[in-house]
Amino acid sequence: MPWYPQPALGQPGWYPPGYGFDPTDQLVTPPGAGVSGWFDRCVGAVRRGWRLLLPILLLTQVLPAAALSVISLLVDPSAEWDATASQDPNALPDTFLTDLATLLGVLIGGSLLFGLVQSVGWAAGSWVVARQAAGEPVGLGAALRYGLRRAFGLWGWTLLTGLIVALGVCLCVIPGIYFAFALSMAGPVWLFERQAPIGRAWRMFHDRLGLLLGRVAMVVAAVIVGSMVAGVVEAAGTVPFGTTPFDSAGSAVGVTMVILAAAVLALPAHVVQLVGLVVTYAEQRAHEGPVNAARLAGELG
Repeated sequence: MPWYPQPALGQPGWYPPGYGFDPTDQLVTPPGAGVSGWFDRCVGAVRRGWRLLLPILLLTQVLPAAALSVISLLVDPSAEWDATASQDPNALPDTFLTDLATLLGVLIGGSLLFGLVQSVGWAAGSWVVARQAAGEPVGLGAALRYGLRRAFGLWGWTLLTGLIVALGVCLCVIPGIYFAFALSMAGPVWLFERQAPIGRAWRMFHDRLGLLLGRVAMVVAAVIVGSMVAGVVEAAGTVPFGTTPFDSAGSAVGVTMVILAAAVLALPAHVVQLVGLVVTYAEQRAHEGPVNAARLAGELG
């Protein structure tokens, strides 16, 4: 093929049928196939897997995110603080430190727990995408069981990656964005290879800087647009319920439904992120040597 010249049959470096690059492989984009080849495989993965990916991501991304938003709003003390400030701008509420500790505890603890549940979904979704591309059987229960087996490891590496990105954000934001792109393959690397995901993702990014940067940038752009739509809907929808929506049962139900609806609107963004990163990882592997969907599915274990 023009993008990867193969040695003659039987010569060193020749790969038997089914092992080398296959232009029709449903997961691996062969070197030289370009953005269109990558995009076609992303679309194909969504078409094959949406019946499983949607419930997986609904259970592990949408519902936990909505629950965290509702709980955060429930313990938000800003309305009480505003009332105190209106009476005496120089006074702090008597329960200021307690309220602040509660809010931070909910945000930090909830985010950590959400990250663990989210890792179940990322692992399960990656398993579905890879196995379907290889023509292997998949099911919702089997996918979630796989996700549970891999969740703690993926969660730990995700936390470390997040800390590195957060440190970069503290250094005038730009380094944080750079770290986020440079480590974008850390999750797939750990799931498929299960060793040194930080260093491996870093090298993969810098070995093919333009290629990986372009693919991840398109994924990020789609996720940002989807997240912004959901955020605008939530912000606009919760305004009519005021600053204390849980003071009455009716407003509590209303604001909860708005938050849930907004979270569901973000579901396509979760699908795009998952599929885009897995297909991008498979393409990066193809630049390192012949690989196909069957081999990648086998590596997941």
